[in-house]
Amino acid sequence: MERRGSRMKKARIEDVTAYEIIEKREIRDIHSMSYLLRHKKTGARIALLENDDDNKVFCIGFRTPPTDSTGVPHIIEHTVLCGSKEFSVKDPFVELVKGSLNTFLNAMTYSDKTVYPVASCNDKDFQNLCHVYMDAVFYPNIYEEEKIFRQEGWHYEMENPEDELTINGVVYNEMKGAFSSPDDVHDREVLNSLYPDTAYGVESGGDPKVIPELTYEAFLDFHRRYYHPSNSYIYLYGDMDMAEKLRWMDEEYLSKFDSLQIDSAVQLQKPFAQPVFIQKDYPVMEGESLEDNTYLSYNTVVGTSLDKELYYAMQLIDYALCSSSGAPLKLALIHKNIGTEVYSVYENGVYQPYFSIVAKNANDSQKDEFVQTIEEELARIVKEGLDKKALLAALNYYEFKYREADFGSYPKGLMYGLQMFDSWLYDDKMAFDMIEANDIFKTLREKINTNYYEEMIDKYLLHNQHKSILMVSPKEGLTAANDKALADKLQAYKAALSQEEILKIVEETQALHDYQDAEDSPEALSKIPMLTRADMKKEAEGFVNEERVAGDTKVLFHQLQTNGIGYVKLVFDVSNIP
Repeated sequence: MERRGSRMKKARIEDVTAYEIIEKREIRDIHSMSYLLRHKKTGARIALLENDDDNKVFCIGFRTPPTDSTGVPHIIEHTVLCGSKEFSVKDPFVELVKGSLNTFLNAMTYSDKTVYPVASCNDKDFQNLCHVYMDAVFYPNIYEEEKIFRQEGWHYEMENPEDELTINGVVYNEMKGAFSSPDDVHDREVLNSLYPDTAYGVESGGDPKVIPELTYEAFLDFHRRYYHPSNSYIYLYGDMDMAEKLRWMDEEYLSKFDSLQIDSAVQLQKPFAQPVFIQKDYPVMEGESLEDNTYLSYNTVVGTSLDKELYYAMQLIDYALCSSSGAPLKLALIHKNIGTEVYSVYENGVYQPYFSIVAKNANDSQKDEFVQTIEEELARIVKEGLDKKALLAALNYYEFKYREADFGSYPKGLMYGLQMFDSWLYDDKMAFDMIEANDIFKTLREKINTNYYEEMIDKYLLHNQHKSILMVSPKEGLTAANDKALADKLQAYKAALSQEEILKIVEETQALHDYQDAEDSPEALSKIPMLTRADMKKEAEGFVNEERVAGDTKVLFHQLQTNGIGYVKLVFDVSNIP
């Protein structure tokens, strides 16, 4: 097929002198030419995947390991999207989407990174999105307007001097909801229990009890430290003039900064000498049953995400052990009535991946039997071997998924970019390793009839001291107790304030409401880039249909790139059936 990008001659990436090319090679698995670059002046990391996909993706990310649970990475993710130097409206993205054809527009805070991805099939729209995002992360209005921090993070609220003092804020309220969800409580505690001395041992989203400890100055310091080109990861994917985009990024943004030495490396957790047991509570409604409502989980750390073979092998083990319909570990727990929902999680989006076996709707009293059942079943599997058919099914499932690259409504370029962070974030040279998998699947297929998978189970799940046994139990009245403790604390704080300090909170509350109610000026709104009808192509996409004949049967053949997967659709005329 003719590449759409061949309509116009593109400049060579090699001719853009602001960047050093570290690596250039074709990745045939995903039909892309890859480039790994470094911006010479700042050291910004850039990864490019050049191909004929019209659904173009841009992402800028930063390594943002938190040192506490004030939620500062999460609050910054919200606040940088509240206006910037060039686009100074209060919510440029609400305005932007009114005149955008984006296929993705969002920002995400993870436990060790914050990313800002966008995607669009329209060239002008794509450029607009890149421009607004680059301006947002490097020149946000947070330095000029403290109310952005107070609105999105947290603030004391009191409309009248006689009112009760409360705390409000977008992230604060969002995390109050997250901390009342039992699934969220459990998943957070798995991370915290396995990596207590690292960034994963605190809550990057923010603990509502800790968020109010974050000061405006500490918030700005975090942005100054990490939101700099020297700490950035920039990703471009699709059919575009990559050289033109690189030149624009350098001239408009990257070249305006000097190089900084930024220590943002994610630290490894020192292995445990012995497994730990952690018990935590989660809130339930009054009258809700405390029986059959406990989460039990068995969690182990599995190497690092830089071990490519292990990265993929553990996905197959996850499927064969606990995810397939007749998975032995799942059946062993269910047959003993330990939980009504049993599943496993292999989380490889962190520096040290973990494997978690979870029984939901269990009881506290079953904790020892839960651990014993898992270890007995794992020991049996190591001795007798995993079901080879289950392993083969797992391999076929993941290889098909990889080749098909069908992510529903999410652009595949976006999903490749997010997966690249699983290795790129921890090793500058490993940007593309995890999205190039055909050779790994071949290797793993060859190992199905060996003891390889059993040895992995024995090493990383059964005889692994870096392990936590977690019990998250329901507790009635916990929400009410937390609410009362907060109310008492705020009441005591208010009682200690002078009349002038109370009036200052009332004034700040009113000022924040006025700021939120104020409309953006027409001049500011006019700067938000909008697509016009002229920016949209008038011609429809052509059909990729070739009519053939096989015997007496008409065949419609579609010559499309499907990465080695063939699709057949049989259509029968049923008009002669009464």
